[in-house]
Amino acid sequence: MTDAIKNFWHKIKNWLQSLSFRTGVIVLACCIPFYILSFAQMLLPISATAKGVLWAVLFGLAKTCQYGGLTILGVEGYKRIKNKFKRKKGEQL
Repeated sequence: MTDAIKNFWHKIKNWLQSLSFRTGVIVLACCIPFYILSFAQMLLPISATAKGVLWAVLFGLAKTCQYGGLTILGVEGYKRIKNKFKRKKGEQL
């Protein structure tokens, strides 16, 4: 059973890494609204239990988008984004 689970996650990881850089950036950017919503829902006039469930779901979606986007981008994609922001900061100075 353990080998089947490891094989399943390995296939998912390989599929995510085969997606394009642009897809990775989009998926990674999707985590921002989920993070905002996971904390903003605390202002709703609903029960504490419902708030807890909403927080867990929205925060879980944010983490899923974050880790999925990073998996799609990989190390080289992360370096590419990091260099893009460094150049923009340098150009403004």
